[in-house]
Amino acid sequence: MSGIHPSAIIEDGAQIGEGCTIGPFCHIGPQVRLGDRVELKSHVVITGATSIGEDTVIFSFAVVGEIPQDKKFGGENTRLEIGERNRIREHVTINTGTDGGGGVTRIGDDCLLMAGVHVAHDVQIGNRVIMVNHAGAAGHCIIEDDVIVGGISGLHQFVRVGRGAIIGALTMVPNDVIPYGLVQAPRGELDGLNLVGLKRRGVTREDISALRAAFKELSEGDGTFMDRAHRMGEDVDNEYVRQIVEFVTGNTDRSFLTPRK
Repeated sequence: MSGIHPSAIIEDGAQIGEGCTIGPFCHIGPQVRLGDRVELKSHVVITGATSIGEDTVIFSFAVVGEIPQDKKFGGENTRLEIGERNRIREHVTINTGTDGGGGVTRIGDDCLLMAGVHVAHDVQIGNRVIMVNHAGAAGHCIIEDDVIVGGISGLHQFVRVGRGAIIGALTMVPNDVIPYGLVQAPRGELDGLNLVGLKRRGVTREDISALRAAFKELSEGDGTFMDRAHRMGEDVDNEYVRQIVEFVTGNTDRSFLTPRK
């Protein structure tokens, strides 16, 4: 059974899972699918072709699944997919995808989107991501697992943020961020490794030492940043370092935030 407040509006066609709680003055569109035990506080709007996974909680005045803020959008049938056990706080806005960006905006499992966060069209967010109050991800961004984006920070469209990275507060991120990177300053600068995050996740001292050595080589080695990454990949034997090499040498149309010398 689901607990639905009598003032809530649930349009015909919406699919509501077992044990859901839908609070006062919520509005659920006809293409919405809620998994089991989803909880909506009061005044939540969920629209579009939006699916929300089990045990997710959405707080008051969030608007989830509205059309993209993109002038090229012409009403195409695009989607939003949100995973399980997420916490989506007050006034968060999350848009569906666009045809030009693959048609789907995705959020993984166990994420926390704090008050006022914006997730734009075609953004792909992994698992256990935290976006602090009023952070924003512009269209087509990719945020990998275990990333923290600080408050009032913004990711430029198409930027990738590698797993385990941390973005400081009040930071604009115009370029890709390597896995486990630490970015800060008003115009984002790669300023080291997210050592606190690595230690909290139980990464061994040996792995952290390997990451430190890799970061130093990327910072101080001969040639361009890309040259150093390719050279480092020739004999890499550490999984964490391999993730950085593959991220840098993979397919991207953007340049990278590079270490300060």
